[in-house]
Amino acid sequence: MDRERSPGDHARGAARQGAYAGGAEAGAGVREPGGGADRVTERLPAEFWATPYVGRRYPGSRSVAERPGLAEGANCQLFAYAVLAHFGLHVPAWRSSDLWADTERSVRVRTPEPLDLALFNRADDAWGAHVGVVAGEGLVLHLCAEVGRPAVWPPGAFAARERYRTLLGHKRLRAS
Repeated sequence: MDRERSPGDHARGAARQGAYAGGAEAGAGVREPGGGADRVTERLPAEFWATPYVGRRYPGSRSVAERPGLAEGANCQLFAYAVLAHFGLHVPAWRSSDLWADTERSVRVRTPEPLDLALFNRADDAWGAHVGVVAGEGLVLHLCAEVGRPAVWPPGAFAARERYRTLLGHKRLRAS
């Protein structure tokens, strides 16, 4: 059964679990085997869940250069990269096509693990692709205009939408 989770579900879960202190230090670069969606999502501070979707705030944009961080909003890529940075994984200010083409700092993987990136689009083209973070348990944490705030969706929720119907694949950052 496909169940879309709201940001409130996760914010309440994080509050119940007492969101882990230490952020990146508490597991920098460590991938969580066998699911781990609750651990990934619940380890995000509340301010991540409050991030509004703002399409003009993408990696490398003037808006982000002038006002870094998520408080002013983000597009899907900026949000996904901030999530990874929270866990000690850093992605250059790449657009989705740059990310997909890269072979030096990231690798395409067939079997995604938590903290891998998932790319979706209307067709098999990385230009303008939607980027999310694999949260585990078959779920993807992402930020999209449709919802307006971060959400966690199963694959079927992406496939049901024209703009995300094609899963291009998954990218994993290489250890630095």
